[in-house]
Amino acid sequence: MRPLEGVFVLDLSTLLPGPMATLMLAEAGAEVVKVERPGRGEEMRTYAPKWGRDSVNFALLNRGKKSIAVDLKDPPERERLRPLVERADVVVEQFRPGVMARLGLSYDEVRKINPRAIYCSITGYGQSGPKRDAAGHDLNFIGDTGLLSLSMGELGHPVVPPALIADIAGGAYPAVMNILLALRDRDRTGSGTHIDVAMSDNLFTFMYWALGNGLAAGEWPGNGTDLVTGGTPRYRLYATADAKMLAAAPIEQKFWEAFCEVVGLPEGLRDDAVDPAATTAAIVERVAEKPAEHWRERFRIADCCCSIVADVEEALCDPHFRARGLFSHVLAGEAGARIAALPVPVANAFRAPPGTEIEAPALGAHNVEYF
Repeated sequence: MRPLEGVFVLDLSTLLPGPMATLMLAEAGAEVVKVERPGRGEEMRTYAPKWGRDSVNFALLNRGKKSIAVDLKDPPERERLRPLVERADVVVEQFRPGVMARLGLSYDEVRKINPRAIYCSITGYGQSGPKRDAAGHDLNFIGDTGLLSLSMGELGHPVVPPALIADIAGGAYPAVMNILLALRDRDRTGSGTHIDVAMSDNLFTFMYWALGNGLAAGEWPGNGTDLVTGGTPRYRLYATADAKMLAAAPIEQKFWEAFCEVVGLPEGLRDDAVDPAATTAAIVERVAEKPAEHWRERFRIADCCCSIVADVEEALCDPHFRARGLFSHVLAGEAGARIAALPVPVANAFRAPPGTEIEAPALGAHNVEYF
């Protein structure tokens, strides 16, 4: 038995943060019912690339859920949700503040029907504050909080981060964590609660070191100036002769000394506190003399926190991740199509057995079951 079996989740969220949060709940055994608009369903169904009738993004994020099609703007249609609200342990919504109130489904309205319901609202800026109604996407949230300023490339060559940090780390993960805390609290009190997940709020946690440097020492970090943002030769990327990248992170002195030996750094440049720029330049020159495979083997032997950057396809083929069973869960599609399910941070002990074929729902596929 999985730990969330018996937990009923009514999911009114779309796109990434909410659906990823409810995916994790579903993987742990919760019954997740996705409420979608009739006709097209949620927007992510239309994204490219398609994988059968819907996008592969939708399929990955909604594996194991059920779908009902309900027009929330139509009062008689909306009233059909009442029995589901009455039995819901968790309600997840991702509209802008005030929208659920206009639909008659605010936390206060839901609480009247079901005082035990845990109601999780996920937004960019939260349910209160001057920015609560502002539109935004991940790039705006990481920009507003200062996170982007720590490593955004050069002015002439700005770099957009490769992950949707706010959506996932600021939205989906905190939503799951707080839903589980609220379920535990309900065991004690018998009452539900309203969880206000503001994606931007939760980004400050990732800048613990930057906040500490600024608040305690008055040393506010800049763009790529500090230890973990490339401001030292001990933590940065170096190009190899065949246009690949060495990810070098020999921070500790014992690792740094081993690193210097491998690249053949002159003794006069090994104290990187003397002239960091000169040390960096010398490493750049030496790493660029040899191809990635040369460095991969040398650093494997040295074992000093250095590796060759893999592309996504290479990472999926990595024997380590394969041995860990990371891609052993199966997403089932139409006409026998099968791909690896999205890896999620839920322990295998709490999920369906690896190899179990689970699909994402067709739009409104479960209306008959619930209405």
